[in-house]
Amino acid sequence: MRMGYRELADLLRDAIRRGDYPEGGTLPKQNEIAAAHGVNINTVRQAVRVLEAEGLVTPVRRRGTVIRPQLPMKRLGAERYAKSKWKTGDLVAFAADREATGRPWTPGDQTNNVRLTEADRDTADALHLPPGASVYERARLVKEAGVPTHTLTSYYRPEDVEGSPLVDATAGPAGRGGGFAVLTSRGLEPDRITETLHARMPTPDEAKELQLPAGEPVVILHRTTVTSSGRPVEFARGVHAASRFTWSYSFPIPD
Repeated sequence: MRMGYRELADLLRDAIRRGDYPEGGTLPKQNEIAAAHGVNINTVRQAVRVLEAEGLVTPVRRRGTVIRPQLPMKRLGAERYAKSKWKTGDLVAFAADREATGRPWTPGDQTNNVRLTEADRDTADALHLPPGASVYERARLVKEAGVPTHTLTSYYRPEDVEGSPLVDATAGPAGRGGGFAVLTSRGLEPDRITETLHARMPTPDEAKELQLPAGEPVVILHRTTVTSSGRPVEFARGVHAASRFTWSYSFPIPD
């Protein structure tokens, strides 16, 4: 009896979980899978679609069927922003998450696009500006092993960052210690952060940019950073592939 696509998907899934195909690598070409298992190419395509819907693989143009990381990355809570990481060290937040999960990272894992734009309502409210006021937008796409994990777009008042590394479009973090170190050097040391999270389905553009399998939601982060005097110095909006992260928070229980 000829193998069906569900049985083939079971075999490929087991091989992925055994580590026969490493994270960030690819499955064999579909015609090679078909020949190895005595099935037709349509059966292979259906099996791959099953694995894609489960979030195990992502078809990438010119690369093939890429194996997605199986262990979600730990996204630290307050610990990822510890001042010891960026005031006296050079560990930026996304790298702190990698190190906490035992994953390697390089500055090139983060792209960087900067432009002057108009503040939308959320940004204006967070930065205490009128809607439409000029703000610098710093948009990043973060990848691991070539696969996107999330986007993070930060907004700043022009007078706070003009002429600083935060408006330099070079890929990677904004220099040693990242953006928080830059703000501190300008007398705007971050002191308190408010984060809000919610989940939703991605827009078509988000699904394409994050290379999401069909049906995977995203986790939306809004982050407002203020100084000890309460002056807002950054508003950030993140879009995270839900399967790529676990969210971890440690804090003292309030009285």
